[in-house]
Amino acid sequence: MGLDATDFERQPHQTAPSQVWHRGHFSKVFLINMHKWLIGVTCIWGAWIGPAFSQGDYPAKPIRIVVPFTPGGSPDVLARTLGQKISQAWGVAVVVENIAGAGGTIGADRVAKSMPDGYTLLMGHVGTLAVAPAVYPKLPYDPVASFVPVALVAKVPNVMAVHPALPVSNVAEWVTYLKAHPGQVNYGSGGNGSAAHLATEYFKLATQTFAVHVPYRGTAPAVADAVAGQIQMVFTGAPAIIPMVKAGKLRALALSSSQRMASMPDLPTLAESGVKGLEGFEADQWYGLVAPAGTPVEIVQKLNQITNESLSAPELSARLKSEGAMASPQTPQAFGQLIQSEIKRWRPVVRSAQIKSE
Repeated sequence: MGLDATDFERQPHQTAPSQVWHRGHFSKVFLINMHKWLIGVTCIWGAWIGPAFSQGDYPAKPIRIVVPFTPGGSPDVLARTLGQKISQAWGVAVVVENIAGAGGTIGADRVAKSMPDGYTLLMGHVGTLAVAPAVYPKLPYDPVASFVPVALVAKVPNVMAVHPALPVSNVAEWVTYLKAHPGQVNYGSGGNGSAAHLATEYFKLATQTFAVHVPYRGTAPAVADAVAGQIQMVFTGAPAIIPMVKAGKLRALALSSSQRMASMPDLPTLAESGVKGLEGFEADQWYGLVAPAGTPVEIVQKLNQITNESLSAPELSARLKSEGAMASPQTPQAFGQLIQSEIKRWRPVVRSAQIKSE
């Protein structure tokens, strides 16, 4: 039987009605607040564990690889070759998107600001990840803090090539020609601060020669102008040069690697040229996948594993070798160490050559 107000008057030791009301009100408010708190905790918990559950389904949709240069260059060739292999292995589409400009930094920045879910990757390379910090004082991304290393894909020697009309057939003759025509020779690169730009400036410093830099929005247009005779030299990644050399449209003089390429065994290295200053010369390009910082470790490991497996496949390895690229499977940690060591290596070269952003 319930109590009414008169009951409280007859029972002085019982709690007064106002106390009962306040206690009931307090309890109701407490329960409401507790309910809100539980909802909030549930939402936070769901947001935190949601990605963990979804990681098990990765990949569940197309993967995008951003190439920060125009189509046709070494990073584009490598991205499409690797993407095709990953697509076949995982059964999902791998889309290669070219976002060129500012020496590759526009595309790199786009990836740095993307969702860290493993579905947007950057085909980074020595220019965007190691050279850019020294060239661009206001770089919109940090090559170390803005990305997580996924996998080193390949190392690619730079091939020095000239227009066939020039009266030179080797590096020694080329150096003599440059010294006899100061300021009359133009060379192209994929952009100011790009790997090709840096390699050529490194060569100029080592040989005390001079040539005018003509930056392009990517490697392909620079090579096209060299073939057309609009510029006299390109010193860029082998995949973009070899077809032109084999077709007789460009003349290869040497390559930047410490050893010769299996696909062009007769092409000497710059270090073998016998030219003073080129002893031990090495300026290879390297390419690797990175993802936005914060990408789950489990996804990074999956991507690293499939990349390394793809690189080890005989058909892909043979394809890379035919284009002058050397597959270089590594752990994400080893790739990260390479990036940091290359940043330290190239900064003095950039300063000495006074390479600045456009």
